[in-house]
Amino acid sequence: MAEFVDSTVKEIDGRLSELKEEVAKLEAARAALVGGRRGPGRLPGSSSGSRPVRRRTGRGPGRPRGRRSGGTRAAQALDLVRSQPGITIPQIAESLKIEPNYLYRVMPKLVSDGEVKRDGQGWHPADK
Repeated sequence: MAEFVDSTVKEIDGRLSELKEEVAKLEAARAALVGGRRGPGRLPGSSSGSRPVRRRTGRGPGRPRGRRSGGTRAAQALDLVRSQPGITIPQIAESLKIEPNYLYRVMPKLVSDGEVKRDGQGWHPADK
């Protein structure tokens, strides 16, 4: 049990580190784009407009949000793990041309479904 807790804490710490790096990059990119254009006393991320911008979601009232295609990325990730045992999330993301953070949600679902298992940083097909 202690080994599980230690490995889980280590995974969480690693993910937090990655997220902090991503936040720093995004903040730097935002600063480069907007410079110092925020007015005094404004919160970061607040716009200069007086009305909030309403974006269309593409769905009408009563239509629930949900997945569009039902796990296509998960299936693609699973195919990659099966063809390249030991592949890492960054490698999977590069192959699929998506951001790695999405895969940090997809891969645990594949683990819970019994499709893959993790060994260190690499992912392997689960023994069935």
